[in-house]
Order: sequence, then C-alpha cells, then structure tokens
Amino acid sequence: MHRLARCDRCQLFAFLGLYEGRRYSQQEVASRVWDDQLTYLFTLSNHETIDGAKGGNGTRHLNHACDPNCEAVEEYDDAGRLVLKFQTIVPVDAGDELFIDYCLTADDGSPPTDYPCRCGSSNCRGTMLAPAEAA
Repeated sequence: MHRLARCDRCQLFAFLGLYEGRRYSQQEVASRVWDDQLTYLFTLSNHETIDGAKGGNGTRHLNHACDPNCEAVEEYDDAGRLVLKFQTIVPVDAGDELFIDYCLTADDGSPPTDYPCRCGSSNCRGTMLAPAEAA
C-alpha cells in the first residue's frame, strides 16, 4: 500500500499533500503521444498539466470513487505558483483508504464505457468521467 493511500485518523479538511511532478504546458501536452505511457496527469485551471509519474510523490496513488472522502483543491503558493493540494472532505478513520472523484473528461468523444468505474459506492456512476452537470 502506498503511503497516502491510507491515513491515520484524519479530521475534516486535513491536508494530505501537494500533487507534484513534471509540469507541461498545453502545447507540450498536445505534442506528446501518451498512449503507451503510464501517466498520472492532472490539468490545472491555468491549463498546466502535472504528470505525477515524472517526479511525483505518493499523492498520485489516490484512487477514484464516486463517493470520495477527499478532494483536490487549487491554491497559489507563496511564490504565486498554482499548486494542487489534497484534503479530506469528511473525517477519515485510521486505515480507511483515501479516494478522490477523478471527474475525467474525454476530449476525443469516447463513451463513458471506455472509463469504467467499479468503486462499489451506492452512488456509483459506472464511469470515472465527470457527471454531465459538472463536465
């Protein structure tokens, strides 16, 4: 089990860590072929993409669930750089696995069945794609 996949007792809004890795511009992302690579891509609102597989940390191992107990939050650090932090959105008991809702987007028009979810939540959408109202 990876370090951040579980935590000791975590209170509401407990800081779990920053998402780290190599940053790419929109142009760099568009010019690369990603099909045969292990990627942990997270695109920020400023259109930079962080690849946690390249210089990342344990936050890249947070799994998806449709009923998550954590969230990703953008903030600016002291140097004015946009960063992505993970925090709990409910109290989490020791040993509980940590999840975020990936809310993926399919730029190529792929159907939701190409991104299956098997989280088992009573609220499971059956896909890791963002809900229609959030997309």
